[in-house]
Amino acid sequence: MWSNYWSYNVAPLYYKGWYHLFYQYNPHDAFWGLISWGHAVSVDLIHWLYLDLAMVPDEWYDIRGVWTGSATFMANGTPQILYTGSTNTSVQVQNLAYPSDPTDFLLRNWTKVSQNPVLEPPSGILSTDFRDPTTAWLGNDGLWRMAIGSKVNDTGIALIYQSSDFLSWTLQDGYLHQVEGTGMWECLDFYPILRSGSDVGVDTSAYGDDVKHVIKASMDNTKLDFYTIGTYDYENYTFSPDSPPADLGLGLRYDYGKFYASKTFYDESKGRRILWGWINESDSLQNDIEKGWASIQVRKFLPSPCFKSVSAPFSPEKKQEQIVY
Repeated sequence: MWSNYWSYNVAPLYYKGWYHLFYQYNPHDAFWGLISWGHAVSVDLIHWLYLDLAMVPDEWYDIRGVWTGSATFMANGTPQILYTGSTNTSVQVQNLAYPSDPTDFLLRNWTKVSQNPVLEPPSGILSTDFRDPTTAWLGNDGLWRMAIGSKVNDTGIALIYQSSDFLSWTLQDGYLHQVEGTGMWECLDFYPILRSGSDVGVDTSAYGDDVKHVIKASMDNTKLDFYTIGTYDYENYTFSPDSPPADLGLGLRYDYGKFYASKTFYDESKGRRILWGWINESDSLQNDIEKGWASIQVRKFLPSPCFKSVSAPFSPEKKQEQIVY
């Protein structure tokens, strides 16, 4: 019997004319388990073709699951992926992978770097509270920065790291952001929008007086996605919300139904930012097992900054087939 479970979308991107959706995928059962990365591609975000698994848990640093990650484009136009792996002792670590053949527009094969893991949980952070690196952004000092979700006691935090080569990362003092009482932050997202309210999206590394920033986190305690809009301090690498009463986890949500673990990416081909999110449905575990699959995805186009959206569902029927919605 054909069955699978898929949930969080990971590292969506646009490359050489193709949209890529990677997603957490259990090819063996219709429920959470040993997670690999599924991979689907499209030229129009409507018609999709499933490819072979992009990454599987085959190293000690991800043998218990290839979890959520993000893609970042290098100066030469090729993507690199930072992702969380669950080690052979269930420690959450961050790993790096790159396309085995950058000329392959379908990005069918990925190589994990020999230096993995590139990051382990820092002092004061539990080994199971260190996951989901964001897309990195390039600062005006020429250094890369990215954030990772965690918590200290019941305070949700975004750790911030810095790198000059995208391989060796240094933890910065303080936090990108923190909010008491919100618990573990996972599936972080951090990106710029235009102050003008224009529908035009901007690259993740955009900065300047005409830019605000959005920080989003998936709250592990409630399984809800929250976001807030504010100002990113480029000198101190901290984020301040425009409205503290509506801070992260306290106010705005992308969607008020079953919508979780969302992730945006910048679509340079059309100058827009696209949001993917996971709808984990309301079916029981037994129903999922009987139907042979679980979970669907939804796509939203994000105007800035009001986030009015048009949604389209994306759900598998069979892995080998092209899916049309």
